Amino acid sequence: MTETPTGDANADDNLDSGSAIGRRRDLAQSKGSQAYQQRRREIALAAGNVFYERGYADTTISDIAKGLETDRATLYYYFTNKQEIFDAVVSELAEADVTYAEQVQASAEPPLTKLRQLVTGLMNSYGEHYPLLYVYVRENLAAVGDERTVWSEQMRTVNRRYDTAVTAVVQEGLDDGTIRPLASARVLAFGIIGMVGWTNRWFAPERSAEDAETIGAAYADMVVQGLATDPTTSAG
Repeated sequence: MTETPTGDANADDNLDSGSAIGRRRDLAQSKGSQAYQQRRREIALAAGNVFYERGYADTTISDIAKGLETDRATLYYYFTNKQEIFDAVVSELAEADVTYAEQVQASAEPPLTKLRQLVTGLMNSYGEHYPLLYVYVRENLAAVGDERTVWSEQMRTVNRRYDTAVTAVVQEGLDDGTIRPLASARVLAFGIIGMVGWTNRWFAPERSAEDAETIGAAYADMVVQGLATDPTTSAG
């Protein structure tokens, strides 16, 4: 988990609740039907491809509509603007990754086994939700506009929780002697997170020779075998 998107919304990329479509959207959201919520999720996931190709800041509602082969009115029935499209799913996915990491950290497994689970879990999440989480990784949280301050601070908190969970696992291994003291727990943890996150530069499920599961397993082997005090351990 790393960065989050900027709030560079174009003037025509917002439709407030006062419009006819806005009122219909508000009514549909208040009813909370499963079909409506499912369609919102499908749109947000599909929009991830447009964000990934154009970059979050340069993407407009019109771009998303074109990419999804629909019209802007349809999108506005489900979302107010592109920020809401992005936030709706990214917040959920990022929170799920953090919850998983915290559960791994709290488990009774040995530290090296936990590291394996963390590496494979994050890579599998990147693959399963491609490319939306990669857009999240690529964008610059520091450049988020004032209108997204609350959301960006929430995501900073999510990022910190993830970093803390991984760092705690590494520290546990340093403390019990199963991980070599090559550097501080923070440095080692950030190296692990960065290694997996860097796949955003080259991994695409439809083009890569290896799938996310294979890559995650290979990276986990590298981490475990590289850090283990006992080089014969598999921790798997």
